[in-house]
Formats: sequence, structure tokens, C-alpha cells
Amino acid sequence: MKRCVRALLLFFPVLGLAACDTSNQPTAAVAAPPPPIVNPATKTENNSVQATGPIVVENQVDVLALRAGVVSAIQIEIGKTVHKGDLLARLDDRQVIAERDAAAAKVHSSEADLKDWEAETGVAEADFKRAQAMRDAGINTQEALDHARYKLVGSQYEIEKAKQELTNAQDNLRAAELEVEKTRISAPFDGIVARRYVRVGQTVAVSDRLFWLTAVAPLQVKFTLPERLLGAIQTGQIVAVSSADISPAVEHRAKVIGVSPVVDPSSGTIEVLAQIEGTAPDLRPGMLANIRLDLAP
Repeated sequence: MKRCVRALLLFFPVLGLAACDTSNQPTAAVAAPPPPIVNPATKTENNSVQATGPIVVENQVDVLALRAGVVSAIQIEIGKTVHKGDLLARLDDRQVIAERDAAAAKVHSSEADLKDWEAETGVAEADFKRAQAMRDAGINTQEALDHARYKLVGSQYEIEKAKQELTNAQDNLRAAELEVEKTRISAPFDGIVARRYVRVGQTVAVSDRLFWLTAVAPLQVKFTLPERLLGAIQTGQIVAVSSADISPAVEHRAKVIGVSPVVDPSSGTIEVLAQIEGTAPDLRPGMLANIRLDLAP
């Protein structure tokens, strides 16, 4: 019995030393979990992908001033629908109209000079024929014939000069007419006036913003998908589009019209462009939309 007690006393200290040694051993470092990867699209249970993107239109530009001047009239206000070529505003055009009228007068003067020299050339040609006949008959001298010939050649050169002056005058007239057109600020396409940056009496310089014009149709939606879905979407495929805030339950059909052939290396995504079919009164350019893409089973 004493031997058993002694053996136990010897055994338990050994266990204590082993426990102490174990606590002093360095523990393996636990690796931090990797940060979650945020994808632009999420997969749902019914084998479809959800994404978000803005509603866009093909035509949306700032209408700029093509020449310096003073705004003399505003023809359209914000929110109004316009058609291509409709007048939006006018700049003071009194000086350019005067320059255009002077260029037009120069054209008329050049045309008259050309007609005058054509008549003079006709007379010179008749004189040369008469001098040639008289020389053949021995009535006239060679000097008189040469004089008639030189006069005819000089008149022909004057015609060429008058033609060039007329062409130059016509070019100047077209340039003056273009300057007049620049004072008429017109809509470049059908759309709606979203913003107006100027007022009557304001002086503008070349390239100053005057209006922001945006088309209202056809509506398109631009969104991105992870690169793993590069083979899952193709041009012509149909996706469902709905407003993210106003009417998320109302879906519209949209046909994919463009898929980026390359992957953005910074985000690992591809860009997709789809055009909404039919009318969508609840959607507006610039709105955020939900896109649902059904994947093949």
C-alpha cells in the first residue's frame, strides 16, 4: 500500500510538469479570414443574377456656344420637349448680319465683273477674227494682227481672274452665313431641356455651356457582371429591368445590345449594355435600376 502511494506521488508531479511545459509552448497563429469579395451581381436561389446600374440614353450633351456674343433671347425653358433643329436661344447678330450682307454684295459685284470680262472677251475675239481675215487679204499688218491676239489672250486671263474672285467672294459669303448660324442656338437632336445655364443679356464666350439637352428614348441600362459570367450573357439576350426605388415590382424587358469584350482588371467585371423595349413611363435617364438576368439551368 505504501508503495502505491509513493508511486502516485511520483506520478502526479510529472503530470504537473508536463502541463506546465505544454502551456509554455508557442501556439500557432490563427489566420485572419479574407475580406469578403463584393461582386456587382448576386446569384439568387432561382438560378438568376441580380445587378444594379443607371438608366442612360445615347444622346445627352451640353449645348455650347460656338461664338462669343450677348444672349439676346431665350426661346425655350427647362422641361420643354424639343425637336432637332428647334431654336433654343439667340445671340446678338447685328454685326454678323451686316458682314454677311457685305459679303453678299461682293458676290454680286464679282458676278458683274465676270460678265463684263466675258463680254469684253467676245469683242476681242471678234476683233481678232477680223484682223486675221484682213491679214490674210493683205490689208492689215502683222503687228495689227498680233495686237488683236494679245488683247484676246489678256481678256481670257481676266475672265479666269474674275472667276477666282467670284469663288473667293462666295466662300466669304458662306463663312459669314455660318457665323450668322452660330448665333442661332439649335437643338442637335430630339429631347428635353434638362438645364439652362444662361440668361438674357449675359455675355458668353466660345465653348460656354448654354443648355443641357437629353434624349428620353430609347432608354438603356448599363451594368456590370463578374467575369465568371462572361459566357453566360450574350448580345440579344433578354433581361428584366425595374426601378430601384419608385416601382421595383414593375419589370420591363430589355435586350442586351453590347457586352464588353474585355475584363476590367481593377474590379474583375465586364460591362453590359441593354436597351429597354417599348415604353417605360416609370423610368427616367439617370435613375438607378435593378437588373435580373436568368441563367441557363
